[in-house]
Amino acid sequence: MEKLVYLILSRTKDKFDMVYVGDCPKTDEKSFFTSHDQFKCWLQKSGSEQSLYLAIYPMFESSEAKRHNVIQKIIAQYKPPCNNDEISEPKPDYVVRVSEESDKDSEESDKDSEESDKD
Repeated sequence: MEKLVYLILSRTKDKFDMVYVGDCPKTDEKSFFTSHDQFKCWLQKSGSEQSLYLAIYPMFESSEAKRHNVIQKIIAQYKPPCNNDEISEPKPDYVVRVSEESDKDSEESDKDSEESDKD
């Protein structure tokens, strides 16, 4: 396997639940998944190894940053239980700038609210 994002799914009857999402820069190891540090979590969530399924999204020409971005979007949307330690608040693609006038306005409104509290 080379440069891909993978999903570990758990099947219950005709329903698949996402258990984990990760990426793989390159591996030829047959034990890649069974030696994964989250393998026990996958088994716990699925109940057995026979209930685990693998889905892959090949990203052959992708950078690690691009794969990480895809993973973060999947985690934010689906919240796979074995990725709990990797869930982070999404960061906006923009910065909110505050002008000096708005700072003064907010200070004045704070003073006004303090004075009204005294009444």
